[in-house]
Amino acid sequence: MKKLFVSTVVFVLAGCGGGDGAVVSNEPFCQAVLPAVDAFMARARAENPVPDDPRYGGTAVVGSIGELADGMNAAVSSDATSTQHQQFVNLMTLLDYDENAVPRPYLAESWDISDDNTSITFHLRRDVRWHDGEQTDAHDVAFTYVTVTNPLTAFPNSAFWDHYVKGAEGVEVIDDFTVRIHLRPHAEFLDPFRTLAILPEHLLGDVPPEQLKQHPYGTQCPVGNGPFVFVSHSAQDRWVFQANPAFPAGLGGRPYLDRYVYRIIPEQTTLLTELLTENIDVYVAPAPDQAQRIVDDPRTTLMRYPYRQYVFVGWNARRPQLADPRVRMAITMGTDRGRIVQALLQGYGTVANSGVPPFHWAFDEELSGSVTYDPTAARALLETAGWSDRDGDGIRENADGLPLSFSVKYNNGNQSRQDVAEIMQAQLVDIGIDARPQVVEWATLLQQINTPDLRDFDGVVMGWVVEYKLDDMDLFHSARIDQPYAWSGTSNPEIDRLLERLNSTTDRDEAITLWREYQQLVIAEQPYTFFYFPDRLDGVNVRLKGVVMDTRGDWLNIREWYLDPASR
Repeated sequence: MKKLFVSTVVFVLAGCGGGDGAVVSNEPFCQAVLPAVDAFMARARAENPVPDDPRYGGTAVVGSIGELADGMNAAVSSDATSTQHQQFVNLMTLLDYDENAVPRPYLAESWDISDDNTSITFHLRRDVRWHDGEQTDAHDVAFTYVTVTNPLTAFPNSAFWDHYVKGAEGVEVIDDFTVRIHLRPHAEFLDPFRTLAILPEHLLGDVPPEQLKQHPYGTQCPVGNGPFVFVSHSAQDRWVFQANPAFPAGLGGRPYLDRYVYRIIPEQTTLLTELLTENIDVYVAPAPDQAQRIVDDPRTTLMRYPYRQYVFVGWNARRPQLADPRVRMAITMGTDRGRIVQALLQGYGTVANSGVPPFHWAFDEELSGSVTYDPTAARALLETAGWSDRDGDGIRENADGLPLSFSVKYNNGNQSRQDVAEIMQAQLVDIGIDARPQVVEWATLLQQINTPDLRDFDGVVMGWVVEYKLDDMDLFHSARIDQPYAWSGTSNPEIDRLLERLNSTTDRDEAITLWREYQQLVIAEQPYTFFYFPDRLDGVNVRLKGVVMDTRGDWLNIREWYLDPASR
């Protein structure tokens, strides 16, 4: 997420990218690939008529506050909502998880694991085609693997591949539908293939990896192989997809919906209004104080479930004001997180002290109260660290006269993150800290915090979605300090050691002991002020049926969503 690339040069071309006069890019790449998509889709519709079932038809609209940063380009995208669209909407992963987090086939119809756990052989389905008609095969898998393990690509979740043999040496194409990937034995090694969507080698194979970030494929004309086909994208407004009539019958075939629209509405009050007036069918992640309005309206239902996310303020320890862990600890101790969580979440979540979510087997209940609100202790800690109010203005300075003043950025449209920044500002001034909230547009904020040679922030309110395989290597390991997610820039050899051991420990009893030790070190280091684990909330219009949402994601069964025929 160094840069969100969206062309501003567009024009209307009927029939391209799904027709209907869609607004599409005039990039040469797009002009070459989209007609092939239209031709194949026209042929597929003729060969696969809509089944005679009242569930088929209609358009469902989902509203959310943020753009799909980097779109459908799975090699460079690090936005969680974009990843879900890659997994479940436009592209396909090799496998997915059932409701018990057990891997099950998807693009790969089966797989074999070698006796010594040093290779996985995936056997692919033979009935999956890219939306331009080309076969999806083992060469696409190999290309994707080589691309995301190439450091020039700057794949954001590089820790996925720490125990894999990277590059061309790590993957073998056995035949057109069989591919083998080599690894060193480690814990939960199938998990990366749940989130990594496979990309089309025939379209992107000649693109230098360092140019993939800016390539128009991601946001202007993605060609997927999933249940929904890209139609159009209007930056900061909407994405439009249509049903793929050629989606394999063995995976459910054509989705029930004719069309799916993702709208960007960067203001939560407006999103609630749009849901309650039935202009959108799903409101993703409403604010907790909006939940009761959704519950009370007979036309909507509130979905609630534990989620793999925590909200935090990340501190840029490269800044002199934030370099000392004692200062970061004082900030956390000077913030009444319990009061903030109660005010903001209204019971829909819990205070966090680390990044291990409460539902996970590695969660340690005994650490829950390890850092409490104690402004007196926070003031003493700041004095010990050399920060005193030397000029009587109410804000502390160090011996060089540098004031303990910094900005706390958050993305526009997210009221809860704005509230975190503003309440923190009000509370920290009582211990002599000037914390200034600053709102930034989402894609711009991602660029500012993720670009290693920029890091244009002091503190930032963010949400982090963990994988089922917990791994903080990209966040806190010293070797990753110049990688996109190393927001804090902290360096602790003991944390490094434990992260490495946790990655290779397969015995869960041993791992639990290591996780406890690791979390204690992170609490002492305070690279973040961990705020809370929110319950995931989604507002859904009752006319939209068949919706399943849980810790796996909001869009996990979008193929099965359908509209009540009487409501269309």
